[in-house]
Amino acid sequence: MGAPDAASAVRDGIRCMLMRGGTSKGAYFLASDLPSDPAARDDLLLRIMGSPDPRQIDGIGGAHPLTSKVAIVSRSSVEGIHVDYLFLQVGVDTATVGDAQTCGNLLAGIGPFAVERGLVSATGERTTVRIRLLNTGDLATAEFATVDGRPEYDGDAVIDGVPGAASAIELEVGGGPEKPLLPTGTPTDDIDGHTVTLIDNGMPVVLLRAEDFGVAGTESPSALERDAALAGRLERIRLEAGPRMGLGDVAQQTVPKLILLSPPRDGGAVSTRAFIPARVHTAIGVLMAASVAAALRIPGAVGHDLAGPLTGEETAVEHPSGTFPSRVRVTRDADGTWRGTSFSLRTARKLFDGTVFPRPRP
Repeated sequence: MGAPDAASAVRDGIRCMLMRGGTSKGAYFLASDLPSDPAARDDLLLRIMGSPDPRQIDGIGGAHPLTSKVAIVSRSSVEGIHVDYLFLQVGVDTATVGDAQTCGNLLAGIGPFAVERGLVSATGERTTVRIRLLNTGDLATAEFATVDGRPEYDGDAVIDGVPGAASAIELEVGGGPEKPLLPTGTPTDDIDGHTVTLIDNGMPVVLLRAEDFGVAGTESPSALERDAALAGRLERIRLEAGPRMGLGDVAQQTVPKLILLSPPRDGGAVSTRAFIPARVHTAIGVLMAASVAAALRIPGAVGHDLAGPLTGEETAVEHPSGTFPSRVRVTRDADGTWRGTSFSLRTARKLFDGTVFPRPRP
């Protein structure tokens, strides 16, 4: 079925797969099944997800930023790359569709989805899919189990923030030679009287010390969300950090994320509370954790002294629902430029495959 207009989409529906990717959940589409015009596409997605409405009661969104996400996938024209992945963050109680960031959790489902939709053929018991992240220009490799030409979702891999076990998906994400880890070129910057680290190892984030804001860093996500004064202080920093990171005016965007760091409590390297940006993550995003883990390896960066000496590539990043083992490789060029690559083990699962019907009117 070709890309529909609004009237036919309401009448006939649109092919959609609902998947859990990592600790997020989203609607996965082929680009060819959606309007090519971004404005028409975004309008349709808002009606599909049920936004704007805090409950998203008239759509398939889950009433939280972590479950109001969309992945759009197409065959790539780039040699050596199988598919292109565009991530869209759909507002819950706002009529917004953001494309300034990517999502490392939904990335876990891109390879299996590409095989499910016939964009990539399975290759025996293990299949590798090369993915271009259109939001950021990063390149990713996903390797996962396949059986009889289809993704295998059952397995023994367990990740914090997701009940039960599932088949392991190995992800590698790198920014390439044109993308430094530190957008401003320095380990720290001063914003609104606070020392911060601006870093992008797949996700642009602002790292801050929890103690600088009068919090311990052990609070629950809901408790932090109720702190209006804290939210205001963090938003001022975020709005100034955006242009410094080359993101422009971020008032209507969900990046950069802000992450409060504090000493570890459960044997990890550091404890985190991630603002995304208004809600607080109940765990931590894959690429958020990768940016944290990379910063801990840069002398002088916020959090470097909290983690202490780190050996090897794996970093245990503590978050509200457990610990995420983030594996990163950080190098420094001869000219002093820091660069990073991340590796992670995620899981994903196909939840529903069928036809979704958008709300008839905006």
